[in-house]
Amino acid sequence: MEQNVIIELKNISVAFGDNQVLKDLNLSIRDKEFITLLGPSGCGKTTTLRIIAGFMHPDEGDVIFEGKKINSIPPHKRHVNTIFQRYALFPHLNVYENVAFGLRIKKMPEKQIKEKVEEMLSIVNLKGFNKRSINSLSGGQQQRVAIARALAVDPKVLLLDEPLGALDLKLRKDMQVELKNIQQRLGITFIYVTHDQEEALSMSDTVVVMDGGVIQQIGTPIDIYNEPKNAFVADFIGESNIIDGIMREDYSVDFSGNNFKCLDSGFAKNEAVDVVVRPEDVDIVSPEKGMLTGIVTSVTFKGVHFEIIVDIKGFKWMIQTTDFHPEGVEIGLFIEPDAIHIMKKSEYSGMFGDYSSFSEEFDELSVLDEEAE
Repeated sequence: MEQNVIIELKNISVAFGDNQVLKDLNLSIRDKEFITLLGPSGCGKTTTLRIIAGFMHPDEGDVIFEGKKINSIPPHKRHVNTIFQRYALFPHLNVYENVAFGLRIKKMPEKQIKEKVEEMLSIVNLKGFNKRSINSLSGGQQQRVAIARALAVDPKVLLLDEPLGALDLKLRKDMQVELKNIQQRLGITFIYVTHDQEEALSMSDTVVVMDGGVIQQIGTPIDIYNEPKNAFVADFIGESNIIDGIMREDYSVDFSGNNFKCLDSGFAKNEAVDVVVRPEDVDIVSPEKGMLTGIVTSVTFKGVHFEIIVDIKGFKWMIQTTDFHPEGVEIGLFIEPDAIHIMKKSEYSGMFGDYSSFSEEFDELSVLDEEAE
């Protein structure tokens, strides 16, 4: 077993009837790592977490904890603790008693319980809240109590299943910073599940992008964003223009009727590829200076920047710029070699990256769908 790996999932498969939820999944998780399982609803990320926790058993494969197989070990005997989106606090117990709950089950002496509870409340910034009732706390404070209770029993691994999902945006952002600080301060492994890309990128040491029960890519947040492995990852992590291209030779690619220099190599001569250009990496220039030209079809003000949709030969590009360009004008696009990322064709090719259907309504509908789940 690789040095400092705390958990290994080996060839894990799970099916519910005809629905294959996980397919031959392999994953190594290091000690003291903040690792995030990221993907859309139904991709298998929560199932993976439940298998690590012991709430579910895989149909095939092994769960290895510190070198030992733990498939048959029940949840309460595993050195892991789980925090769910619904915090499952005890409303009839005050803050102190909620945090002390697991320690009492362990029959720890009262003096040690008191010291431990005080230490945990201090870590989650709830000093002096001992006697407060759970119902008098805000969502963010309840979240902190749940974290304190989970950490009080000294788990080696903390599992967090969409724990910030019920909080409003500002509180979520504050808690992201808080959680990362707590994880670094305690030096324990956090395994975090979310479908929120920004959350994953801002908190994690490692991001595992999943879809259809399969790991699509594992890497640092910067790797995942800058070097996506396929069109699914490129589209799921931030906005992307994904265009059909032909790799003419190393460092040279054709797309949208033009040839571009790029930094990629190792593809076959004239191999069909997917080309990714992030919206923030395109410079708008006058049409005569552009490598490509197109007509602006839509402009949306986003606060910090404008989101512009540009029609280039029938393919709709998204560009983010701080300069206003009105609908109907022709603009030129200038793209540096390091802004062009080449990916192998995959089952996801042709499914993403054209903003023909882009509109605010689609965004709002997807948010409503998520809330309904």
